[in-house]
Amino acid sequence: MILTRRDFLRLTGILTCSVPLVSCSNTTGFIADRLGYGIPEKVFIPKSSRTDPVFHLLSRAGYGPWPGDIERARKMGTRAWIEEQLHPEKIDDRMCDFRTRRFESISLDSGMRYEFKREVLRKDLARHSLLRSVYSKKQLQESMVEFFSDHFNIYIDKGDCIYLKATDDATVIRKNVFGRFYDLVFASATSPAMLVYLDGKENKKVGRDGIPNENYARELLELHTLGVDGGYTQKDVYEAARCLTGWKLNSGSGRGTAAFDASLHDDGEKTVLGETIKSGGGEKDIERLVSITCNHPSTARHLAKRLIKHFVSDEPPQSLVLKVARKYTQTDGQIKPMLREILLSKEFADSSGGKLKRPFQYVVSCLRATGADTMAGDSVLDYLTKMGHGPFQYPTPDGSPIEATPWLGTLLWRWNFAFALCSNSLQTAEISLDNLCSALSIEDFSKEKEPATKLFAYFNGRLPNRLERASLNQYVRQLNFSDDKARAELFGLILSSPAFQKA
Repeated sequence: MILTRRDFLRLTGILTCSVPLVSCSNTTGFIADRLGYGIPEKVFIPKSSRTDPVFHLLSRAGYGPWPGDIERARKMGTRAWIEEQLHPEKIDDRMCDFRTRRFESISLDSGMRYEFKREVLRKDLARHSLLRSVYSKKQLQESMVEFFSDHFNIYIDKGDCIYLKATDDATVIRKNVFGRFYDLVFASATSPAMLVYLDGKENKKVGRDGIPNENYARELLELHTLGVDGGYTQKDVYEAARCLTGWKLNSGSGRGTAAFDASLHDDGEKTVLGETIKSGGGEKDIERLVSITCNHPSTARHLAKRLIKHFVSDEPPQSLVLKVARKYTQTDGQIKPMLREILLSKEFADSSGGKLKRPFQYVVSCLRATGADTMAGDSVLDYLTKMGHGPFQYPTPDGSPIEATPWLGTLLWRWNFAFALCSNSLQTAEISLDNLCSALSIEDFSKEKEPATKLFAYFNGRLPNRLERASLNQYVRQLNFSDDKARAELFGLILSSPAFQKA
């Protein structure tokens, strides 16, 4: 985080004033409010039954709007907002950095993390990931980090992966989410965490007729590049595995880093996907392999399809797949042009309310919509664990499912989370219903004609339909708003509604 002298003086003054007023657990939120990162005085409330297009964009390209985000994005315009998000280096994200910098293990070299207990590392990784998703203004970047963390999935409870994943997150995923796909694949292929997870460190030439370890080579072709129907054969897997021999983990002072050992490499001639890799290539064999796989037409289609599943629909429209794949081919695998094509497409605009939020997205969107103050402690993380979506805890290489069906069994835990959050019964997350109601111009629920309609419109980007309105009003008539619990119950009901479950 880069602070100006004025920022430093303001933070110092706020911290000094806050000592007698607030505890350590919510000092960060207090500072954020004082620096203008809290809930604004007024927030946008849609007046149409059609989903507001800006609300839809922020809900799909990120984790849903923070209070005040809609107004800013509407003023900027859709294209300008997308361009800003595609250049995260220009976005001031100091308050998010301020929240997340406390996790010491995240910024250390991999070798130093071996001094930490595994449970500390697991929580630091999860809390860091969750807080960046909640508070970062680089919302598209965070969404893409989640996408590629699944695409190049690493299960932190296998071997030493838990000590290595934070470096993989920073130098493989975050560094390359808006770059060239080749660079992302190559960085992943040589990542110490991936070498452990898919046994690349065990892949070496053994004798004249030794069989290489094919685990990573198979996933490289099946999941990371061409896709299961991409046209590769078992012979291609075998030849790719030969290209990948010789990579190992260092020991001693270099613990946690990877290196190439020529003595363990199969340096003979290889043929992958019909292309010859000449003998004697040594360390450069992996570069040639990644180039061949990334330039294959099936890779363009596979990546396009998965991105469209993430942003548009579980059933990707073929017309959009072809256009996005064409962008990949025309730009040598650049990711930004693919995202522009998706986010500005008619298919994207027409898809509002059609995707069930995965548990991680649901929890984050709840925290963002309510302007919550949290440091993502156990009471929040436990809900993600119960829903089977703790960060970096999916055991198989295909990553957490994008599609809705596998997550339908999590609805009860979602409802429990929503009501716990809105009643402020989560020990490590707090919301201000007073501030939200003030921003929504709701002074007295008992005197509002249809208070639930206004809340529903704010949280869902549209007015309720006839059936939703009737159900809400019937529920409201049963509540006694002289009791503060009734207000919290209504907020929880809307956050757990079918409309908010989707984006």
